[in-house]
Amino acid sequence: MTQANQQAVLKQRFQDQIVSLFGLKTAPEVPAIVDAVLAEAFMLGASDAHLTPSAHGLRVSWRLDGVLHPVGVIPQPLSAPVVARLKVLAGLLTYRLDVPQEGRIPGNSATNRREIRISTFPTLHGERAALRFVESSGRREVLSQIGLPESILQSVSQALDWTSGMVVITGPAGSGKTTTLYACLREIVSRSEQSRGVVSLEDPIESALEGVAQTALEARAGLGLAELVKAVLRQDPDVIAIGEIRDRPTAESAFQAALTGHLVLTTTHAGDSVEVLTRLMDMRIAPYIIKSGLRAILAQRLLRKLCCVCRVEADQKSSQVGDLGTGLDQWFEPAMEGCSACRHTGYDGRLMIAEWLELGDNSVGRALASRRDARPLRRLVEKSGAQTLMKDAIDRAKAGDTSPLEIRRVLGSGRF
Repeated sequence: MTQANQQAVLKQRFQDQIVSLFGLKTAPEVPAIVDAVLAEAFMLGASDAHLTPSAHGLRVSWRLDGVLHPVGVIPQPLSAPVVARLKVLAGLLTYRLDVPQEGRIPGNSATNRREIRISTFPTLHGERAALRFVESSGRREVLSQIGLPESILQSVSQALDWTSGMVVITGPAGSGKTTTLYACLREIVSRSEQSRGVVSLEDPIESALEGVAQTALEARAGLGLAELVKAVLRQDPDVIAIGEIRDRPTAESAFQAALTGHLVLTTTHAGDSVEVLTRLMDMRIAPYIIKSGLRAILAQRLLRKLCCVCRVEADQKSSQVGDLGTGLDQWFEPAMEGCSACRHTGYDGRLMIAEWLELGDNSVGRALASRRDARPLRRLVEKSGAQTLMKDAIDRAKAGDTSPLEIRRVLGSGRF
């Protein structure tokens, strides 16, 4: 109900702010439409915007706090020109409509506009454009500011002093992995006062980091990520940050670095710490190499925070969360109609939940070396007393920071 309320509000805003342009006596200029779309997205704090062509026009959707909301349709005759205008701003080829393209629209400090990463993709009714609004390069989150639970924050902080081994940050797209990686690099540079050589290999570089030698992957130069990792080892680094491990060659090069006296920080897409282990084994990395080189895994997700203005204590008898409430004495839920402070959603902003798993000569490490599959590995992680994503989520629900329904949306169904 609250999501429907929010979509109604957003659609009305879109109608007022953008569609009203078409009521003018003179036809609106395409640049004016694009500027209005971007201004509205920035004002609402959207992380992404999707422009999807259809037979009736260009459907516009915002992603707010991780949830996608359809807000309106730009008339069909203007669909192609609007996408073309975005391609011009990003320096893409406007005459190529048959291939995917990627580019960037630079930020504007004068108007406080963030940088935009754009991706276009050909579809039946024209090109689809996905826009990612990159956080301002002026934001300099340090490790203590990104929202890690205190116990895990201490573990991560200690891990940054290690001189060898690999630390993997994992989660789905949009879970804040790069923000965490950058915060770790800033922490290392700050502590060492630049006495440790820090190199990052990224695709693409998100923002400039003082004290870090950053390199962007350039496929046209004939160098892939695996080749760059091998080359950077000759630069005598102490710490190597790898944007993402996507394939076996990159994983092999990363483990080579981790096993030869370098601290390697990297990310990968996986649901939790156990899925990182199984994914590496799927890449045919030997379990004994994983056990020797991989020292810790940080899994993270982002949950919507309940609006502190209008949240309501759940009526356990009438609550529809079912077995999601098992184990909770009391919890809060979003208000049915929300309020102006939370844009009538019941939620305001997001918070991080995290899971930390250290490997080594423990039950998980020994099970990994014996090639156990995911299910027994996950049981061992839970029995080890490690802070898991679900445990952290439950603690947040008990504190009234989020709701069981939001936990189910992000982590899936299951009993507490």
